[in-house]
Amino acid sequence: MALALTVGALIGGGVFMMLRRGMVRLIIGFVLLSHGVNLLIMAAGGVDRRDEPLGASPDPATTADPLPQAFVLTAIVIAFAITMYMLVLAVTGDDDDDTDLELTGRETETPDLMDDPADDPAERSATHRDAPAGPGPAGGRGEQGRGDRP
Repeated sequence: MALALTVGALIGGGVFMMLRRGMVRLIIGFVLLSHGVNLLIMAAGGVDRRDEPLGASPDPATTADPLPQAFVLTAIVIAFAITMYMLVLAVTGDDDDDTDLELTGRETETPDLMDDPADDPAERSATHRDAPAGPGPAGGRGEQGRGDRP
């Protein structure tokens, strides 16, 4: 029961971290997920049978299955290589993990994400000067295209 709870906690935590924003959280989630899957594969080989899988005269009743052990060894190497690759990407990549959205010029497409221009008149004149006066036909831009801006 403890092994099943550990596998569930590792896989659940890994999936949760992989769904968060940011490369470091993604890497932590991948590491947790790979550890949980490795434990799951080892549990598939039989928890109660842990004698050596190969030998001079192995007892079939207590001999561990060598195939899950080989799978886990291979999975550890692959997970380590992928983790190192993702760490290199995190270090050398650009810092695009911010949560700011670039909405300039998309005021009519995403009105719920824009700040209310009536709140701050100075900000309205500085940031919303390119915005159309009102929504065009069907909430679109009307005849104004991307090349019409100064």
